[in-house]
Amino acid sequence: MTSAIQDILAGFGLGLSLIVAIGAQNAFVLRQGIRREHVLPVVLVCALSDAVLIVAGVSGIGFVIERFPLVLDILRWAGAAFLVAYGLLAARRAISPSGLTADGPGTKTSLRAAVLTVVGLTWLNPHVYLDTVLLLGSIANTHGEPGRWWFAAGAALGSVVWFTALGFGARLLKGLFAKPVAWRVLDAAIAVVMVTLAVLLIVRH
Repeated sequence: MTSAIQDILAGFGLGLSLIVAIGAQNAFVLRQGIRREHVLPVVLVCALSDAVLIVAGVSGIGFVIERFPLVLDILRWAGAAFLVAYGLLAARRAISPSGLTADGPGTKTSLRAAVLTVVGLTWLNPHVYLDTVLLLGSIANTHGEPGRWWFAAGAALGSVVWFTALGFGARLLKGLFAKPVAWRVLDAAIAVVMVTLAVLLIVRH
């Protein structure tokens, strides 16, 4: 096994380990996937955002975050507010059965709203800068040249694979969500996840 392949696999493994978890971004991608609504744009935003953050980390931009912790504080509060707002919207959908159909909430999400939401869930999360930029970037740079860039490529590939599988694979759950009550349970769970993450952003600093 060549060194490049080893670097790619190492990056792929670490990249997956950082993003395969219950979180605001994954919950939104899952919901859009189940609804089959703007899945490709949402997946692309997630994958491209990760790629940009990974390149930033490998390029050494993480030192800026370390030197200016105020940036993370601002993101922490803005992200918490965004998560609470989205959580309340999800809770409202769960409580009100009038907007539910067998195909999901009756009100369709516009492409613009879907993209802006996933951008907010991605870029307003301070942990993405700690994990993807600082942690992944630091580990990538231990692989030297050109290993760190193969490592980055592997991590970016892991992101593409995960979000593609999550977004397009979610349609397999359509049968489970054939009844409105299933959507109420999903939205209730999303509301809990969003608000919980918002609280954790505030208390963990």
